[in-house]
This record gives sequence, C-alpha cells and structure tokens, in this order.
Amino acid sequence: MIDKNVVKSLVEQWLEGKDYFLVDVAISVDNKIVVEIDHADGVWIEDCVELSRFIEDHLNRDEEDFELEVGSAGLGQPFKVRQQYENFVGKEVEVLDAGGKKYKGLLSSVEGNDFTVICNEKVKVEGKKRPVLQEVAHTFQMDQVKYTKYLISFK
Repeated sequence: MIDKNVVKSLVEQWLEGKDYFLVDVAISVDNKIVVEIDHADGVWIEDCVELSRFIEDHLNRDEEDFELEVGSAGLGQPFKVRQQYENFVGKEVEVLDAGGKKYKGLLSSVEGNDFTVICNEKVKVEGKKRPVLQEVAHTFQMDQVKYTKYLISFK
C-alpha cells in the first residue's frame, strides 16, 4: 500500500509558494488516492491537473499501481482543516455539536482551535411576555463538533 505520508509530502512540495492548502489525503486498501485541496477563491481544474501530474511523476507505478483523484473540497462538505474555517469568516455556516444540536448562523471568528458562530435565537427577556429574537454567540472547538459546513444560499 502506498504510504499516506509520502503522498502528503509530495502535495506539500507542490503547494510551496501557492495560496492553495491541503484539506485531506485518503488512500484506500486498493491504492485509490484521493487528494483534496482548497483555495480562498476556489480551485481551478488546471491546478488539479498540474498537482495530479506532479504526484504521478513522483510515484512509481512499476512498484505499486494506484488510482489518483485530485480535486477540491466540496463547497457543501464539512470543514476538515482550520484554513477552511478562516476562509468562511463572515459567512453563514451550520454546526452540529457533539450533543446533536444544530446551530445556523454567521461564523464570526476563529482563534486557535475555537470558532464562534452568531445565531439569531428567541431569548426569554425579563419583563416581556414573549421571547425576543436576539443575536447569541456560541463558541465551539473544531475537534469537538460533529461537523461545520458552509450554508449555500441562493438569495
């Protein structure tokens, strides 16, 4: 089986000096290699082809055959790395916390392993008969949520 660290190292070599970043490398037992990259402004197919050729040029099919797929992290897919959180600050996201509760709101900040989402929620206010809609900040840890993903809006 092809070593994941070898593929990661090749991708990181290719990424040097570029604004792209590595999201994930997965290798199945039958040597299907899937590389996901991302960029703040989106991923160009030409760059995926260039990275694919770079990887193929540095792996030896005579030693071990493999299938290679290079692409972008899907827009509606859960975030996997911190850079994705940073790229979506100021955008609407959905978070599923460890307890199974969903939050939808504006990703307002990312600090270390923490990120904050501002949600509009009905809050009971003293002196009012009905709950009032207010902005409530919720802070999460990236490794403590089931997922966070960008909410695509067609408004």
